Amino acid sequence: MKPLMDIPALEARLAAGHRTVLLDVRWVLGDPHGHEHYLAEHLPGAVFVDLASGLADPAVPDRGRHPLPSAAQFQEFARSWGIRNGDVVVAYDDSANMAAARLWWMLRDAGLAEVYLLDGGLGAWRAAGLPLESGPVHPARGDVELGSGQMPVLDAGTAAAWPHKGLLLDARAGERYRGEVEPVDPRAGHIPGAVSAPTTGNVDDAGRFLPRAELRRRFESLGVQADRPVAVYCGSGVTAAHEVAALELAGFPAALYPGSFSEWSNRPELAVATGPEPWESGAGRGEGGTPAGNFAWGGGSVEL
Repeated sequence: MKPLMDIPALEARLAAGHRTVLLDVRWVLGDPHGHEHYLAEHLPGAVFVDLASGLADPAVPDRGRHPLPSAAQFQEFARSWGIRNGDVVVAYDDSANMAAARLWWMLRDAGLAEVYLLDGGLGAWRAAGLPLESGPVHPARGDVELGSGQMPVLDAGTAAAWPHKGLLLDARAGERYRGEVEPVDPRAGHIPGAVSAPTTGNVDDAGRFLPRAELRRRFESLGVQADRPVAVYCGSGVTAAHEVAALELAGFPAALYPGSFSEWSNRPELAVATGPEPWESGAGRGEGGTPAGNFAWGGGSVEL
């Protein structure tokens, strides 16, 4: 299933009266006013989803800044957003889907059959001259039944071993990867062996995903191959979900490390590399701990 729905397709669905749950995930790192932005304007009928409370447990150092909630908790939230069994769900934000992708990934992982990102998000809807509304939306409670485990994930041990036999992509900004700045996490740098692949490279200036062929060329230039398992992390597992969606568009299935660097950098036994290259001298090759891990991939297992 493709991860995107474009503006004309959504407009046609709504005009035809097809049931569609619209979810607004207005969140940007450093901006705590997502709900206020939503109340000012949003797509007609869209329900606000608070990333910090609805898509994450409270921060815990050894689990990261946005730990995934339990399956039961997430199902409860999904029902409060009005999702019913069999619904088509479209998520969006106002930041090139960098936040909405977290919800997309979580609903996919929970087994929802039809969940999409609105390509271009709120900006594309505005640019098309389509109507917006203000104020809250309070949907009728849904009855959706959700599970978990439908999308591949890594833990810290598997992430440590991953670069030896697979490709680990770091979706953060290049300066954070190189260790030049670190605004929120306790150590600067990257997981040894990871390759820098900033999520911003997945979209154009209007916040739409690049065409499939361009995304494929981008990821292939970074070392992604059809027969080489690929995984992604970021700061706290939010924007890495965007990269998973971009990789899927390009034809490459990818795993997510939910704890990401916020978990990794809080564990002093795990090495951190700095600089523009994947490996720093001595880091990650027997130093800082590189426990082996098993990763389920397409019904099989990759030994790492």
